[in-house]
Amino acid sequence: MEVLHFLFGIFGNLTALFLFLAPVVTFRRIIKKRSTEDFSGVPYTMTLLNCLLSAWYGLPFVSPNNILVSTVNGAGAAVEAIYVVIFLVFAPKKGKAKMMGLLALVLSIFSSVALVSLLALHGQRRKVFCGFAAAIFSICMYASPLSIMRLVIKTKSVEYMPFLLSLFVFLCGTSWFVYGLLGRDPFVAVPNGCGSLLGAMQLILYAIYRNKKGVPGDCGGAGDGNGTTSPPEMNGKPTKNAPRSHHPMAEMV
Repeated sequence: MEVLHFLFGIFGNLTALFLFLAPVVTFRRIIKKRSTEDFSGVPYTMTLLNCLLSAWYGLPFVSPNNILVSTVNGAGAAVEAIYVVIFLVFAPKKGKAKMMGLLALVLSIFSSVALVSLLALHGQRRKVFCGFAAAIFSICMYASPLSIMRLVIKTKSVEYMPFLLSLFVFLCGTSWFVYGLLGRDPFVAVPNGCGSLLGAMQLILYAIYRNKKGVPGDCGGAGDGNGTTSPPEMNGKPTKNAPRSHHPMAEMV
């Protein structure tokens, strides 16, 4: 059982690393053009918070036998931090101020969780407190594809939902779900079970709509009239009218 637990953790690390590195195409574009254009930096900042909280939860003095959770999310936090720095360098003044404020909020939340867990809580209470914090943000990140799935159904096109990304979301969520079950850790199993389910739903939608050309005249990047913006540019090929943001992809466990 312990061997299986370890193996699923290793596989989860590998699939999660693929997801962390998926936005590299976007940031190569930003660096090349020396501008963030219409890309949104919010997902990267929020994913940084998620990685920090999950990495903290996996530390031995918080949650024993979860070091693989810390390793992958520690790596993820480093990658997301690089993305945030690049975004800050090339963002316009207004966007830079917004990002700095959001980054300050993210660091404040993480610092508060870390300090409370260290100074006020011990043993199981510390694990539960940090586990809830990490799980809540993990579920939020895994839920982020819902807007893209809605657009796929509306336009009958998978242009904004690349197959490999959906596949690795499913594999990553499933790996960490099983890891959490084997380790009897609901704070790992529950959010990643949600991720596995949503990844499976994306793959089903892909199978249904992959050969369809979409609804004529419907621009996938436009707003839907209800305040919902279009999904992010995940394949490095934005359409003319599509807002350019990035899907956080459930980048952490």
